[in-house]
Amino acid sequence: MKNYNCKTKYPVFLIHGMGFRDGKIGYWGRIPHTLRKWGAEVYFGCQDANGSIESNCETLKSSLEKAIAESSAEKVNIIAHSKGGLEARYLISTLGMEGYIASLTTISTPHNGSRTMDKLMKLPKILLKAGSRVFDFFEGIGGDRNPDTYRCLEQLTTSFIRRFNEENPDNPDVFYQSFGFKMKDPLSDIFMTVPYIAVKLLNGESDGLLNPDEVEWRNFRGVYTGTGKRGISHCDEVDMRRRPLSRKMPANEYEISDITEFYGEIVSELKEKGL
Repeated sequence: MKNYNCKTKYPVFLIHGMGFRDGKIGYWGRIPHTLRKWGAEVYFGCQDANGSIESNCETLKSSLEKAIAESSAEKVNIIAHSKGGLEARYLISTLGMEGYIASLTTISTPHNGSRTMDKLMKLPKILLKAGSRVFDFFEGIGGDRNPDTYRCLEQLTTSFIRRFNEENPDNPDVFYQSFGFKMKDPLSDIFMTVPYIAVKLLNGESDGLLNPDEVEWRNFRGVYTGTGKRGISHCDEVDMRRRPLSRKMPANEYEISDITEFYGEIVSELKEKGL
């Protein structure tokens, strides 16, 4: 494994996506430990798994203020996955926390909405709301304070995101960058096989949930995948399996064999930028 200098001027603040929370098991797998080993100071958003953007950002604001106080730093570098990137943008542009944020790096965030979600939301509302209440029940047991799965789904549609983008423009004092990923075939990640096939039939290549054009935003760095026959799924992006993706060495800059090295590269580049 490569070594990176991740001792940035400002701490790293990780914001997770839907479905899981920060905690003992950990949304981010080996990533926080590895970044700390390379010198980074790491904090977590600790918002609900299935909370709305507005509700989650109240928690994120408190977590950010706590991180600033504990680190004695003036700002943080946010790295956000999936829906967490939308919450980070809301935190910056609507809640006025831009003065505490040096950079925002988004990993497969639906900045342009999900066309697949558009189609899903055309199902009978009574079925969607009933299913959402089931998820809310279990997320509440798991620790969510204000689960609202149906609202989360609405907030991933292209119509909602168009309004969101108008209301949450990028702040010129914050450095933004975005990354996309893709699976190479349905067997790249058996946990994502079914959604990958569904998204492939509807919209083309994806990481199992989102297409590359749906996640492209400011300073888009490209679409990454795994080495050899291995792709990178929405789950792989946050090290769900807690192990390298492949033993094969990357053939180019857009191939990854271990997702922790990808994060090491991101944070070391932030350090080089003086952030």
